[in-house]
Amino acid sequence: MNDDRHRSMPTAQQLRIWRNYIETAEVLRTRLASRLQSESDLSAGDYQVLLALTEAEGRTVRSSELADLIGWERSRLSHHLGRMEKRGLIGRQACVDDVHGIDVVATDAGAAAFRAGSVPHLRAIRELFIDALTPAQLGEVEDLTAALRRHLERDPASGDGR
Repeated sequence: MNDDRHRSMPTAQQLRIWRNYIETAEVLRTRLASRLQSESDLSAGDYQVLLALTEAEGRTVRSSELADLIGWERSRLSHHLGRMEKRGLIGRQACVDDVHGIDVVATDAGAAAFRAGSVPHLRAIRELFIDALTPAQLGEVEDLTAALRRHLERDPASGDGR
C-alpha cells in the first residue's frame, strides 16, 4: 500500500514544473495588480467586481450570483462591496423579486473608473503576458488552461459541488 502511494506522488520534475507554474503565475498576478492600482486607483478585486457588473445586463447582478461569478466567498464579497460602496463605485439595493436578495449595481462612477482602468490594465496584460509568448505558445497556454478547467470541474474533491 505504501509503495502505491509513493508511485502516485509527483516526481521531482513534476514538482519543479508545478512550482515554476505557481510562482510565475503569482508574480504575474502581483505585477498586474500593482500596475492596475498605481495606474487607476482600482484594486484587482475592484476590477474583478466591476468587470462582472459591466458585463451584466443593466450593470446589475444579484450578490450571491456575483460571488459565484468571481469565485469569492460571500463574506469576502460583502466586505469588499462595502468598501467599494463607500467609494461610490457600486450600489446595493434589495432585489425586486426576492426580499432576501441584494442586487449589486455598478454606479456611473464605477463604470467610468472601470473604463479608465481598462486601457492601462489591458496594456499591462499585453506587456507582461502576451508579448512574452509566441502565438503558438499562447495557443498552448489556452489548451493547458482548458484542460485544467475541465479536470477541476469534474473533481469531486473540490468541495464546490461541480
